[in-house]
Amino acid sequence: MAEESIFIESGGPRLEGLIHYSQGPKAVVVSHPHPFYGGDMFNNVVESILNAYQGRGYTTLRFNFRGVGQSGGTHDGGISEQEDVRSCLEHVAGLGKTDIDLGGYSFGSWVNCLGLGSYAQVKRMIMISPPVNFLEFSFLRYDARIQLVIAGSEDDIAPPAMIERVLPVWNAEALLEVIEGADHFYWDKTGEIEEIIGRFLDSTHKPVRE
Repeated sequence: MAEESIFIESGGPRLEGLIHYSQGPKAVVVSHPHPFYGGDMFNNVVESILNAYQGRGYTTLRFNFRGVGQSGGTHDGGISEQEDVRSCLEHVAGLGKTDIDLGGYSFGSWVNCLGLGSYAQVKRMIMISPPVNFLEFSFLRYDARIQLVIAGSEDDIAPPAMIERVLPVWNAEALLEVIEGADHFYWDKTGEIEEIIGRFLDSTHKPVRE
């Protein structure tokens, strides 16, 4: 089944989204990279995340943050964007989904982290290139739902060495997967992202809540 175009209310502005429906309780919401650098829900990395999840029977929802594409409102530096994520989580929960993952790439992963403490619907979170060398992550503390982080070996915005140092604070048991030769944009490397997420979803990792 193809994705369907939808609009979601988010504390005022309507958010443009694309949803792929599957049977069962599993779903994932995916946040896109920074709109000031061309990021939107049609990003190649976002699509690689969706492909991995759709192939395993998840309902998937990608969306444009406020001020992006056909979404209303204006960019708010990650503050109101947390409400955008919450609205999308509430939307899939309203469909009866109870096993909900949250995924994000770059800026999207940072926004997800900012709001994670208040996202009661989220069972697990995955991050692609959390931009630890570009945005502030010192606020983020232990959360068992942080379970997978992917970075490129040549990524100077999300350097694996920096992630490795802070990951024990976030969740010492989380997996860090490094894609050799990939920079922050993963040109010709998105297939490897799909493979890593696929292995993660196929593994014995169970959804957890604190």
